[in-house]
Amino acid sequence: MLRVLIFVVSLGARVLRARCRRRADLVIENLALRQQVTALKKERPRPPLEDVDRAFWVALRESWPAWASRLVIVKAGTVAEWNRARLRRYWARISQRRHPGRPRVDAEIRRLIRLMAQDGWGAPRIHAELTKLGFIISEKTVSRYMPRLPAEPDQVKRWVAFLRNHKDDIAAMDLFAVPTASLRLLYGFFVIEHGRRHIVHFNFNATSAWVMQPTA
Repeated sequence: MLRVLIFVVSLGARVLRARCRRRADLVIENLALRQQVTALKKERPRPPLEDVDRAFWVALRESWPAWASRLVIVKAGTVAEWNRARLRRYWARISQRRHPGRPRVDAEIRRLIRLMAQDGWGAPRIHAELTKLGFIISEKTVSRYMPRLPAEPDQVKRWVAFLRNHKDDIAAMDLFAVPTASLRLLYGFFVIEHGRRHIVHFNFNATSAWVMQPTA
């Protein structure tokens, strides 16, 4: 029901904007303000927001660029969190399996990993010793259960000095996902220069094949 409501609101907003750009913005703005007035009349001083109210703003967030400027009853970040929560529930529901996945590592193995890590052993050595003892476990899993040590101040200072001296020759990149109101994932990729913080490359796509393609 909520998914249908989100689709209807998004479609209606897009149709209005396509037919008459200026008047459509006024109609959508009036609709957004009326929806908030209706919610405020339910209870004071703080009205309880229902699923229909959340679905309305999630749909408006995707279809109307000026939605945040007319939002009063909650913060814009709250609407984004509603959408992320919907996406988590959606993927949790469709990813449920009849058979459980990989079993959790036994408590005895986790205790051995922490014990050997306290003696200064690294993940490769701990993994090798556990393999000799007959435990079937990957090195990546060993790294996951090792205790996290705080960074040494000298290492932090050296790293900061390195970035300061070579920032004009370094670029950073990141791959991230953005959930949409239609429960799709848009994959984003960007490259930025450290020196002047200039964006070298930025692109969006909705297919996993685009994410897995090799970069030149």
